[in-house]
Amino acid sequence: MPNASARLAVVGSINMDLVTRVSRLPRPGETLAGRDLRQIPGGKGANQAVAAARLGAQTTLLGRVGNDGFGPQLLSALRAAGVTTDFVQTLDSCSSGVALISVDDSGQNCITIISGANGRLLPADVEQDQDAVAKAQVLLLQLEIPLESVAAALSIARRNQVLTVLDPAPVPPGPLPDALFHVDVISPNQTEAESLTGIPVVDLDTAERAARQLLDRGAKSAVIKLGEQGALWCDRSGCGHVPAARVAVVDTTAAGDAFTAALGVALAESQTLPVAVRFGCAAGTLATMTLGAQCSMPPRAAVDALVVG
Repeated sequence: MPNASARLAVVGSINMDLVTRVSRLPRPGETLAGRDLRQIPGGKGANQAVAAARLGAQTTLLGRVGNDGFGPQLLSALRAAGVTTDFVQTLDSCSSGVALISVDDSGQNCITIISGANGRLLPADVEQDQDAVAKAQVLLLQLEIPLESVAAALSIARRNQVLTVLDPAPVPPGPLPDALFHVDVISPNQTEAESLTGIPVVDLDTAERAARQLLDRGAKSAVIKLGEQGALWCDRSGCGHVPAARVAVVDTTAAGDAFTAALGVALAESQTLPVAVRFGCAAGTLATMTLGAQCSMPPRAAVDALVVG
């Protein structure tokens, strides 16, 4: 059962996703016809906040939207999901973040991000709103806002003994600052793990090698998301693998966000890392069965049922 006292903070992005379905993803220079276009609230920070709220956690989001037509819609969707938006500001003369997403018939996707207001969430803003982080048990972070702002949030969390979970996506083109590896949990997917470590993650052995390198870089634990193969976790005591349930995949766009949020909720409820990873796998699996980001974040009862099943 959900623990209503579980408190999560999320510092991250808020986007409007413009999603089209295509038969396959286009090659470079190729033009394909999409079947439809949908406007769906997203952004890795907002997705994780919505997912955590639906899993029963008291969830606060610190972020920014623009004063365009998308801003009010994005705020309304967050509030409807039960996310506290007291620390989400609307910026003048600025667009909201936007993601252009193509989803093929197998559920795979390609995404282009326009940061908009997300890029104007500065370290001083995070420090000003530090109560959003300081009162939480777990802080969820991603990399769709300036890296300096992610570092500022981590610093606040450390000062207040808040457990930190970093979803290092998207991995920046340059080296990730060393300070961002020093988290309680770092949770990349296969592609991100390769970008961070230089190790192509193609099976459990290479996933473990990548995870151990992340521990060497400063993380207390590492969780590698492996898509349909589930997830591999490592900490100082050892490593383990959690398989994923087989389902009919519709859209993988926000599966990683559902996983990360569920992982954070379980840790806030004092679950062990292996149990938290199993809970994350269940949430991520269920998220692949619905088109879109926030609308695919599963309710607690469905995740609990899949874990038990």
